[in-house]
Amino acid sequence: MNAIDDPVTTASQQMNVVLEKQKQAFIDEGAVSLATRVDRMDRSIAQLNKYSDKLVEAMNSDFGHRSPEFSKMFDVAAGVGPMQHAKKHLKQWMRTEKRKTMFPLNFLGAKSRVEYQPLGTIGIISPWNFPVNLTFGPLANAFGAGNRAMIKPSEFTPSTSEVMKEMIEEAYDDSEVAVFTGGPEVGQAFSALAFDHLIFTGATSVARHVMSAAAKNLVPLTLELGGKSPVIIGRDADLKLTCDRIMWGKVTNAGQICLAPDYCFIPEEKLDQVIEGFKASVAAMVPTMLNNKDFTSIVNERHYSRLQSYIADAKAKGATIIELNPANESFEGQPHHKMPPTLILNAPDDALCMQEEIFGPLMPVRTYKDFKDPVAFINKQPRALALYYFGHNAQEERYVLDHTISGGVTINDVLMHVSQEDLPFGGVGPSGMGCYHGFDGFKALSHAKAIYSQSKKDLASMTGMAPPYNEKTEKTIKMMLK
Repeated sequence: MNAIDDPVTTASQQMNVVLEKQKQAFIDEGAVSLATRVDRMDRSIAQLNKYSDKLVEAMNSDFGHRSPEFSKMFDVAAGVGPMQHAKKHLKQWMRTEKRKTMFPLNFLGAKSRVEYQPLGTIGIISPWNFPVNLTFGPLANAFGAGNRAMIKPSEFTPSTSEVMKEMIEEAYDDSEVAVFTGGPEVGQAFSALAFDHLIFTGATSVARHVMSAAAKNLVPLTLELGGKSPVIIGRDADLKLTCDRIMWGKVTNAGQICLAPDYCFIPEEKLDQVIEGFKASVAAMVPTMLNNKDFTSIVNERHYSRLQSYIADAKAKGATIIELNPANESFEGQPHHKMPPTLILNAPDDALCMQEEIFGPLMPVRTYKDFKDPVAFINKQPRALALYYFGHNAQEERYVLDHTISGGVTINDVLMHVSQEDLPFGGVGPSGMGCYHGFDGFKALSHAKAIYSQSKKDLASMTGMAPPYNEKTEKTIKMMLK
């Protein structure tokens, strides 16, 4: 194969042309005004509203089945929210920050400040589980910080990716925003571009390749990954509320969420009560599943088979499997890839469901006697994107917060910290690097330019900083050492 016929080379050439176009347009533009930033966000908001129904249809097609209400709320509206939040606060975020100048220079007229300057072009690699939200959320931060963007959406949701490409191309010149669809070869070429910053949302295994490719150009990264987010149920937790909220996190998008509760610790004397609570919660939300428009399908055969293999592996290793299937439906021969929420009791450490991120409606369950045991177990695992504690014991809550490290925490619920636009969202270690959302995202995609304005006075001579050194130098040294 000639280099010209190589799809990676071809994709790279096409994307490099657009990247150079964006970089030149960015330089030619100079300072990016508040009005320009707001206009770019307003165009996205308008397109999300205009294309809402088309996006919903595309997501339904890509998943096999996905509730229109769910897609409108958690993808389309959730893509508008960060834009609206940024617009509301952008004037304040863009202000020059006065910083302290060290003594004695401050008394002699010197001043220090920080200006937040756009970086240039931001690369955004978005995932399939919330394809719209996790494209336009990062884009809101890119626009707010005054940047341009290039987007590579997931090949696992091709219909949605094509609609996003259409709506972006209708509203923006490619010198502002450009979308590149395609498979792994396009993603490979995209990761290797010399962006000014790259945001990747996806699997930890893929992130290693993305990070390696970006390193060749020293491209700074924000990695939004996943991992196994644990749940600890305290002895004084409201069990009905706890069961309802945990199962909501598993039923929502069929558990295909990077923040979904991944495994759960329950006081051993409350196990039966919690299992019954889980059953009741699922029955209330989705009394039937196969033909229920509110219950999402697993995205494709590959992921469906992966989840089924986790169940088979756990069962073979001695775990107890409890299907939460209120109507006792048969899922054989279905036209989609729906599967019921499933509890996996006492799976051993080497079970696949305890080793791999689940990303589906399976919930491994373990019991404990001593509250410190779940924390000890969690600390032996790779650091998770989220951690969830249910209970009203202030000492227990503090113990969990002080003795674990995770990207974020929600107390007495699951998932909800990600919905707070004023909280930074990101992982730690294998669950991610860096953060975005709100002002934290604005700062992450800006260059904090330090600016020092020197006094008109001859400070070097006054302080003995310049040779020939003399008694003034000695005084300055003594002052510095106090």
